[in-house]
Amino acid sequence: MKMKQGFLWGGATAANQFEGGWNKDGKGASTSDMMTGGTHTVPRRITPVLEEKTYYPSHEAIDFYGHYKEDIKMFGEMGFKTFRMSIAWSRIFPKGYELEPNEEGLKFYDGVFDELRKNNIEPLVTISHYEMPFGLTEKYNGWASREVIECYVRYCDVIFKRYKDKVKYWLTFNEINCLTIPFGAFMAGGIIADEKNTDQLRFQALHHQFIASAKAVKLGHKINPDLKIGCMIAYMCSYPNTCNPDDILLAQNKDQINNMLCGDVQVRGYYPKFAARYFEENKIKIVMEEGDVEILQEGCVDFYSFSYYMSSVVSSDPSVEEVEGNLLGGAKNPYLKVSDWGWAIDPKGLRWTLNNIYDRYQIPLMVVENGLGAADIVNEDGTVNDDYRIDYLRDHIVQMEEAVKDGVELMGYTMWGCIDLVSASTGEMKKRYGFIYVDKDNDGKGTLARSRKKSFYWYKKVIASNGEKLSNS
Repeated sequence: MKMKQGFLWGGATAANQFEGGWNKDGKGASTSDMMTGGTHTVPRRITPVLEEKTYYPSHEAIDFYGHYKEDIKMFGEMGFKTFRMSIAWSRIFPKGYELEPNEEGLKFYDGVFDELRKNNIEPLVTISHYEMPFGLTEKYNGWASREVIECYVRYCDVIFKRYKDKVKYWLTFNEINCLTIPFGAFMAGGIIADEKNTDQLRFQALHHQFIASAKAVKLGHKINPDLKIGCMIAYMCSYPNTCNPDDILLAQNKDQINNMLCGDVQVRGYYPKFAARYFEENKIKIVMEEGDVEILQEGCVDFYSFSYYMSSVVSSDPSVEEVEGNLLGGAKNPYLKVSDWGWAIDPKGLRWTLNNIYDRYQIPLMVVENGLGAADIVNEDGTVNDDYRIDYLRDHIVQMEEAVKDGVELMGYTMWGCIDLVSASTGEMKKRYGFIYVDKDNDGKGTLARSRKKSFYWYKKVIASNGEKLSNS
């Protein structure tokens, strides 16, 4: 089937994973700049100061900072209608708490947005995507402190005013619900926490992000009423392992806390009732200031965007063996194949997720991350025959189209990692997602040369046909 006219086909990236230029033209260090490289088996480390002879992949990444015109031209060649990217907060406010922005940083994004317009590509900008200024971690312990709200709103005021005629679509925080899991404390919240207080700090930080997001929505609409500002959730689709009622209730609870809590606050404007019991049982006390309830109600988002890579299986039986996955592991699903990194491949889970979200909120949705991380092989002639990626994306797009037939209002689809970039979870280049191959390895070696994979030409046909031509022949 064809998607509706104006459907936003495109690709997605994040500054901390592909931009590079980490200390150029006045940019300060971000939280991601303090994270070392890693692999599937060796986890990344967070260092409070930069270490000599240690590889920090975000420092150069794939150097979009120096290649943005070339890269955007290739996105235009594919026919992108939209390009999801993030602004590096520390490029605009190097420490995060300055009162005046860095003009050189603002000029860089002027150039990016002008180049996108030249190629008829609509930018979709994430305001904060795992790259808050490390200065805010040092001074405030990141989002654990309410003072960061003012810093964020000041940053939003600057970029909304600067780019109000260049950017229509905005996302306030990337995967804001990652603060509901311990993994997200530093990456999503800039928080350095010990195991004793991580739950309290994370959920208090999450509340501060809710307030900041609501204030940003209200501010953006005031600056330009035509702006569309959305939330972004890492959707963690969880199936019960059996029909045991304990498994059913556990899956429901995971959906509520990991997904719906953040969606409810940002879309409906208030905390859901189920949150109260969770907070009480986990000894979490959300400190609110006078006026917070009203702020949340006045700052509801215009649309709901989310990432979807896989589904997981949850079991109430502690003896069930767990397997790895994106953000959350779980029991093995015998009905699904897995990727090179052990993530379950579940296209129909995307249809279920789209219906589940839309049934609850009834506002426009957008899939802003979906892709397959794989160890691509470059042939002697320089080609990359990534039929496995085409198969993954095609099968997910088919189910996305089925969800539209179900009645879901879908705005667009931006496949994750449209150009090879650094993996956020492992810090490696070997785990590739892109339509465009970048010559760089896990140790940071390579020419950074760009080349088109087989999937590049396939996606070009998908966009040109508005989703009708999906075969890889």
